[in-house]
Amino acid sequence: MQGSRNLLISITLVVLIIFWGTLGYVVIEGWDFLDALYMTVITLTTVGYGEVNAMSRVGKYYTILLIVFGVSFFLYMTGNVIRFTVEGQIRKTFGRRMLDKKIDRLKDHFIICGYGRIGMVLCKDLGRKPVNLVVIENKPEQLAVLEETNILYINGDATVESVLLKAGIKRAKGLVGVLATDIDNVFLVLTARQLNPDIFIMARAIRNESMDKLKAAGADQVESPYEIGAARMAQRILRPTVIDFLDITATYKSNGIQMDEIPVGHASIMTNVILKDSGIRQKYNLIIIAIKKADGNMLFNPSYETVLQSGDTVIALGKIENLCKLEKKMNPLS
Repeated sequence: MQGSRNLLISITLVVLIIFWGTLGYVVIEGWDFLDALYMTVITLTTVGYGEVNAMSRVGKYYTILLIVFGVSFFLYMTGNVIRFTVEGQIRKTFGRRMLDKKIDRLKDHFIICGYGRIGMVLCKDLGRKPVNLVVIENKPEQLAVLEETNILYINGDATVESVLLKAGIKRAKGLVGVLATDIDNVFLVLTARQLNPDIFIMARAIRNESMDKLKAAGADQVESPYEIGAARMAQRILRPTVIDFLDITATYKSNGIQMDEIPVGHASIMTNVILKDSGIRQKYNLIIIAIKKADGNMLFNPSYETVLQSGDTVIALGKIENLCKLEKKMNPLS
């Protein structure tokens, strides 16, 4: 940023010097604009073609001053341009190498394929949690946006095996396909599933008929933004208060209230503890909405005699800071 600013200032000053030099020849020698401009340019660039017209004594002194001050600054500006270009290329090369090294060290991360409107929102929301992300994108305009963020990214086609391997797909926990077309997403899912049979894959479907194809290709979860949006609009009309509540609890709002899911780790002191003895309500002022058992069974509004077990996932509602405290108790080793 500083280099760009210095370059802009240098170019502006060069234009002013050329204008000043041209104006001086017009005033002192009475030359026309073209001759004055030509004389100024060949003087500043040290070409040395000679005087375009006979020059007065005052004009010669003026030329000497123009050479001393103008040429020196012109050479300085040229050096700035070269330095800006070289430094920018070096910074770009080393910056890319640093990104690649960080990606190589990642494990259990999520790969977001596509940084369009949905990809941006995904990264923004996931970035609020301690989740490692790698974005794959090949559109220049989106890469320029990624440059301004702290998100790790790879410039390439997400449907190509080598690009997915570079993103660490064999070490990744999940992959989200939000490419521009359903065809690209189907091919992406097929390729990703072959490279890592155990990875969790979520894909976006633009058309309803593509949902079955994506699942057949190997996607664990397929979402249609249009169906979700339409259903939400209907619920907004039928149950506006419920939607307002979900907006507050399911998104990061300024009131600090959040609904979150917290897994019960094997090393947690709350393992094999009855819910009423856990102190979750008394110590953390949290409401337990549900508990998902390790076998997938969901207990809504669980009884106070429900036993917390390793592998359970507690869905709690309350202030964000209290949720963070509970998460540390549930997962002391994380």
